[in-house]
Amino acid sequence: MVLFEQSDLASGTSSSSTKLIHGGLRYLEHYEFRLVREALMEREVLWKIAPHIVWPLRFVLPHHRGLRPQWLLRLGLALYDNIGGRKLLPPTRSLDLRGDPAGSPLKPDLVRGFEYSDCWVEDSRLVALNARDAAERGAQIRTRTRVARAERSGDHWIVTSEDMRTGYQERVRAKVLVNAAGPWVEKVLNGVAQSNSPASVRLVQGSHIVVRKLFRHDRAYIFQNRDNRIIFAIPYQDDFTLIGTTDRDYDGDPTHVKATEEEILYLCNAASEYFKEPVRRDNVVWTYSGVRPLYNDGASKAQEATRDYVLVLDAPNGQPPLLSIFGGKITTYRRLAEAALDKLKDHLPAAGKPSWTGDAPLPGGDFPRTGYEALTNAFCAEYPFMDRALIARLVRAYGTRTRDLVGSARSMQDLGQDFGAGLTEREVQYLMEQEWAVIADDVLWRRSKLGLKLSGAQSEALDVFMRNAVTSSVA
Repeated sequence: MVLFEQSDLASGTSSSSTKLIHGGLRYLEHYEFRLVREALMEREVLWKIAPHIVWPLRFVLPHHRGLRPQWLLRLGLALYDNIGGRKLLPPTRSLDLRGDPAGSPLKPDLVRGFEYSDCWVEDSRLVALNARDAAERGAQIRTRTRVARAERSGDHWIVTSEDMRTGYQERVRAKVLVNAAGPWVEKVLNGVAQSNSPASVRLVQGSHIVVRKLFRHDRAYIFQNRDNRIIFAIPYQDDFTLIGTTDRDYDGDPTHVKATEEEILYLCNAASEYFKEPVRRDNVVWTYSGVRPLYNDGASKAQEATRDYVLVLDAPNGQPPLLSIFGGKITTYRRLAEAALDKLKDHLPAAGKPSWTGDAPLPGGDFPRTGYEALTNAFCAEYPFMDRALIARLVRAYGTRTRDLVGSARSMQDLGQDFGAGLTEREVQYLMEQEWAVIADDVLWRRSKLGLKLSGAQSEALDVFMRNAVTSSVA
């Protein structure tokens, strides 16, 4: 198996999510019960196989008069609690916000609310770890390599790839071609692969803002808006609060998507409806935006378009198959992969084997899902020269493979140059060797979010180091 990625892993939509493993409470209003149930069932599965990058998060839903009534919220949350096979996550409860710490940062007229469970995920690390896992099972991972052309030849495909850095072209044979190009899915389907499929993609932009920490507790908020949308306000990277997301149709090159001023102000204003202290434009320290490649189901509004995945198989007259993937949520990525294999079982005999991914830990996740603190304590004892906060961050990123990263180091000096915020030369080398990082942005904004904490000069020093390392390896 070969994976071609035209840029870095998770450089597009996958690193631009709200970072949630969730059922999607609002999807119940659109009667997407199958999608919600499947997603809810996946929460504890993903927590089990990746407890370092997935963990439980409690959400506070304040009741706002004039919007959805309390009885409807109770009904929706009861359904949310019970249709997804929840076993370990705690159930919904009612809150008196006048006495609960979650009410402290909110406006005083918000006195009632509900609290329910979902999970948090380091989304771009989820992508990198799946790629690492695939590589260790025999797959070839080729980042910064685009598919320039794909042609059917007898019973197989001839795929021509091009290295985006060197221009080097290579041809490979494949029995099956899976088009998981995200926002570029239609371009690959009807352009690169020259199919005539009528399936089309609806590009929907979602943007987020990051501000300095707005509250001290460890719970998140879900706020209802007057336009019937919802936004989240989530504790983020210790010192910040993440607010999002928007929903608007997008027309343009997904490579250049960025949060618009209109979206930034929308999120500031929506959050300010609930927090005592208004969220102002100058509070925003970072923004990011992604394009969701939804299946074009003809919905009139972007927020009403289905988030469910749609698999389109093109295999006319017994020709080698092309499977294109539209839509999907990061929560259901594993179930989507199972559905894709099921779709291909007549063309790929190995696809008919029983599923195993729900029990196999992702790299670094081979410890109990409730054992994060125990693992952190064990590494603190093993590496007494390292600050506990640094070890805690490494365990959250690498789990048990923290030991592979640290190796035989017995002092901070052994970890090499410190680029800032605890990011050392040893960690950067690990990411380059094991997770296909090439430039500073790969490390600072995808393998981690340390870009929020490093200065411009520190980021530049990292970029110079990595570019020199890449040049040396090529030479």
